Amino acid sequence: MGTMSSTLRVKLSLAMFLEYFTWGAWYVTLGTYMIDQFQAGAVQIGSAYANLSVAAIISPFFVGLIADRFFAAQRVMGVLHLAGALTLYLLGTISQPSLFWWLLLLYTLLYMPTMALANSITFKQLRDGGKEFPYIRVFGTVGWIAAGLMVGFMGLESSPWIFYIAAGSSVALGILSFYLPDTPPDRGNAASLSTVLGLDALVLFRNRSFIIFFVASLAICIPLSFYYSFANPFLNDVGVTNAAGKMTLGQLSEFAFMLLIPLVFRRWGVKLLLTIGIAAWILRYGLFANGDAGAGIWMLYFGILLHGVCYDFFFVTGQIYTDRQAGERFKNAAQGLITFATYGVGMLIGSYVSGWITHAYKLPEGAGDLYDWRGVWLVPAGISLAILVVFVMVFRGNGKQMDR
Repeated sequence: MGTMSSTLRVKLSLAMFLEYFTWGAWYVTLGTYMIDQFQAGAVQIGSAYANLSVAAIISPFFVGLIADRFFAAQRVMGVLHLAGALTLYLLGTISQPSLFWWLLLLYTLLYMPTMALANSITFKQLRDGGKEFPYIRVFGTVGWIAAGLMVGFMGLESSPWIFYIAAGSSVALGILSFYLPDTPPDRGNAASLSTVLGLDALVLFRNRSFIIFFVASLAICIPLSFYYSFANPFLNDVGVTNAAGKMTLGQLSEFAFMLLIPLVFRRWGVKLLLTIGIAAWILRYGLFANGDAGAGIWMLYFGILLHGVCYDFFFVTGQIYTDRQAGERFKNAAQGLITFATYGVGMLIGSYVSGWITHAYKLPEGAGDLYDWRGVWLVPAGISLAILVVFVMVFRGNGKQMDR
């Protein structure tokens, strides 16, 4: 394959930008929207966020067993985004909470497969995916940041416009998808059910350290879910202005620390990086528990900025660790297994647990704030601490083991 043309690079980068702009426009402020529009409680918010995890569990079947076998990837992506745009528009018009939940589930089922499709269309055009893919994927992060800044600065966090903006972006991406490079179905090498679920990678469970890492990955999704579901409602509740815009600092730090990981990975080794990643969750929630919109606002800013350490040092390091442990033969299956376990099962459990726990800290009417946020944030801090102690004591992976 020759060098990619600049027109094609722009198309793929724009597709990645719109993919994550569409998601970021509504996802961060969904909890705030539900509180304002439906007077939703924490359990309802947790349940709404759990939809994305249900979709993450189901989408590998769709992409691996159906889309990859029978249809060109760019056409499937186009159809899903156009159908998704209509669903997003309807989400902004609905006033009945139960109908909203079902429609949100439908939308996430339409959206989640498109992430894998966007990746596979892009990888098909690259000569060296490892080196070239990050330079296209980074436009997804830029899209997420742009959506957060737009929603925040325009004051739309609890407005139906979060869905209308996402719908417009989804239409644009749906149309663009049909102009992306033809990526025909790979009928000769179609994935089996065991490959899609990553079951081929179960051989990795012979390694005790991998089992510990796998369990820690599942468990850390509970603290992660607290952030995704309740950070924006928390910041709005305590009086932080333009909370969605300020939360994009987390993505900026994620971008910066992602560049740092390859530099420190070999020097520090996997155990130290994963340990720092878990410890950052304890620090973040400690800051959230003690910060406020006045003199303590620096704690909230610091907590948001820790997102890069929290996310990259654990999840990105974990992906590299999994890749190295699996070797060439089980590489794809192993990544599928970890993604299924974390974004699917882990986040599904985490979304419900965060909803139930936050609900337990609900304050009576007229108390000022909706929840006792200090109590709320100390729970995921405690969970993170427990994970850290067990992980440090029993995980044996090290840098030398990784450098093979």
